[in-house]
Amino acid sequence: MKDKNCAYCMREERSELLEQFGIYICDLSVSSLILFKEQSHPGRCIVAYKDHVSEIVDLSDDDRNAFFSDVSRAAKAIHAAFSPDKINYGAYGDTGCHLHVHLVPKYKDGFEWGGVFAMNPGRTNLSQDDYAEMTARIKTNLDG
Repeated sequence: MKDKNCAYCMREERSELLEQFGIYICDLSVSSLILFKEQSHPGRCIVAYKDHVSEIVDLSDDDRNAFFSDVSRAAKAIHAAFSPDKINYGAYGDTGCHLHVHLVPKYKDGFEWGGVFAMNPGRTNLSQDDYAEMTARIKTNLDG
């Protein structure tokens, strides 16, 4: 089931919703991988579950395991592409109510090291060419 006001659900039909904050990279086994436009943490992405469910407990064991496999696969690609010192994982949804996980690369000499990441610090937006280069690096490393 889809929510017509949800950026993750309406990625194709109403792309302007997603384009406010993210860039679609690709589909994974049970989710979509999205580059977060605000790049204060180089390589920050979102893994969004394929269906409009709010809670992890709404998934079958198999779907939950597949979702976390997608999260792990995306994290491995981010590690390979950007070499962060750590990735923070955030699963929120107080307002969006669509199951998704933020993958936030952290760098020891970088922004917010040693603290909780800001949801949208509004510091770093890139050119379309830079976004394209980042998504290509991530895609290249998804299977590598």
